[in-house]
Order: sequence, then structure tokens, then C-alpha cells
Amino acid sequence: MGATKTDLFTKKQNEIAAMAKAIAHPARIAILEELLKANSCICGDLVEELGLAQATISQHLKELKNVGLIQGTIEGTSICYCIDPKVWLQYKQTFAELFKDMPANNNCC
Repeated sequence: MGATKTDLFTKKQNEIAAMAKAIAHPARIAILEELLKANSCICGDLVEELGLAQATISQHLKELKNVGLIQGTIEGTSICYCIDPKVWLQYKQTFAELFKDMPANNNCC
């Protein structure tokens, strides 16, 4: 979305859109699922688990790290990644609010 168009929407709408964009790739969802399952992970493990190239995994990890969803620590020549619980909770609360229950008497076509 062009920078000139984002001002048509509320700050909250732009934030939700940015959050959705950060996880809007199946590889990123798979990475997050693996990190949740393992509670931490070294990038090489992700390559084996997901069957994607190291460069592809690294690019997706970079995107997830840029939005704060994951954090990494350097251990020798490897970087160990894990979910950032504070940011994860923020995503969970934001999307829960967006997808709150619809009224029971929804008269949709």
C-alpha cells in the first residue's frame, strides 16, 4: 500500500495490516509453528524440518525478527531463534479483538 494511502485508515488499522503482512506467508507460519513446538530452534534445524533453502529460511527469519515476533541469540556460528512472548501476546490480543464474536442475529445476505 502506498504511503499516501495509509493516511486514509486509522493507526490501529495500519498496525493490524502490518502485523498481518508479517505473518502472511506460509513459510513464516511454518517457522512460527516449529519455534512454538520446539520452544527454541537453530536455523539449521528449520532447514531440515521445512525443506526450504537456508537463504529462504534466513530471509523469513529476518522478516519475523524485524517485526519483533522472534528473537535470536548468537551461539558460536549459529543463531538460536525463539518466539518473543511479549510480542506474541500482542499479536494474539490484536487478532482476538479483530475476530471477536459476531452478533448472533447477523442478517447477512
